[in-house]
Amino acid sequence: MDARQERGLQIAATVKLTKTDKGYLVPSQTGKGLYLVNKNGQDALCTCPDFEARREPCKHIYAVEFVIQREENPDGSVTYTKRVTYTQQWTAYNQAQTHEGEQFERLLRALCGGIQQPEQEGRGRRRHLVADVVFALAARTYAMKSGRRFMSGLVEAKVDGCVSKAVSYNSGFDYLENPALTPILKALIADTAEPLKAAETDFAADSTGFGTTTYDRWFDQKWGKARSEARFIKTHIMTGVKTNIITAVEATITQSSDVRQLPYLVTETAKQFTVKEVSADKGYSGRSSYHAVDVVGGVAYIPFLKQSTGMPNARRKFDPLWNKMHAYYHFQRADFEAHYHKRSNVESTFSMVKAKFGGSVRAKTPTAQINEVLLKILCHNIVVLIASIYELGIEPIFRAEQAVARQEVA
Repeated sequence: MDARQERGLQIAATVKLTKTDKGYLVPSQTGKGLYLVNKNGQDALCTCPDFEARREPCKHIYAVEFVIQREENPDGSVTYTKRVTYTQQWTAYNQAQTHEGEQFERLLRALCGGIQQPEQEGRGRRRHLVADVVFALAARTYAMKSGRRFMSGLVEAKVDGCVSKAVSYNSGFDYLENPALTPILKALIADTAEPLKAAETDFAADSTGFGTTTYDRWFDQKWGKARSEARFIKTHIMTGVKTNIITAVEATITQSSDVRQLPYLVTETAKQFTVKEVSADKGYSGRSSYHAVDVVGGVAYIPFLKQSTGMPNARRKFDPLWNKMHAYYHFQRADFEAHYHKRSNVESTFSMVKAKFGGSVRAKTPTAQINEVLLKILCHNIVVLIASIYELGIEPIFRAEQAVARQEVA
């Protein structure tokens, strides 16, 4: 699958195409205007500049082909059927939306109940409970308010018994800059994913960037002028393709190679889930990616780069798994793409996170920026759990609650 086909697949998965008497109207990815795709059997025309210049299939034509599955009849004629769409479960959706606020507070309180308080060394003022701090930071992230403006919400949370003390906004800022908070948030994200382990066996991986207010500045000697570039937090995730639950996450303050992050995401996901399939784009193409998924008993559906071959060379020994998947990719492309198409769901997950909790962070220091991104992921997972309560009929029970239940039985 080349670059235009991949972009066409993304358009087909995320944008609505309108069928008219003259063809299909495909929105421009830049958000400026529409392009008309007229497909008649094998021939297809598009009004975009790319097609007019090359006279070869463009991403808009590929998008139409993905939306309309071509089927050849025994008599040689060609028919087209629309892709399957699914109706919204409006009753469950309405219940989840109308009760999301109260359910979020309940689930977050239960989740924070399992956080262990580290022993305080030395003398001095008694520290805040980490459970209270995490509740305050996560609830503030969910409300999309600044630390100062959310103080009234924390006072209400204390009255409701969700926290033992309303943590001040300055204390929250200090804890956000603490590196010790990062593993705690990752563990909570894993805890929120665990209740859906029976629903998810296929996963998709990708990365995105969350904007920051900090910049890299340097002097360009060649052009004799100062330049600057905004930093962003690159975030790699593994998500279930059915519920959009995020099972593993890694956020970095620098550009981090996709292919190096996938083994970690797969390993963390496999600790709680049965991994049957993992789909990712060409950025994750590499032998280590295929073997990481194979080790946990799954199959990786990752397109190969143009320069990739299935044959050994001076640097690489013969790799049976790599050779097998390389042949499968090239000689059974339709079947491969049917699995690879599930990767579109990770784009939906990113859209859900950024639409609801914002695509940028407010913190200034690198550690605080990473923790702020992890808080967004945590809130997203709790919201997914709330939807699953009404759509799938599950009742999330976190590790802390399970431990209490075991003690009561004993």
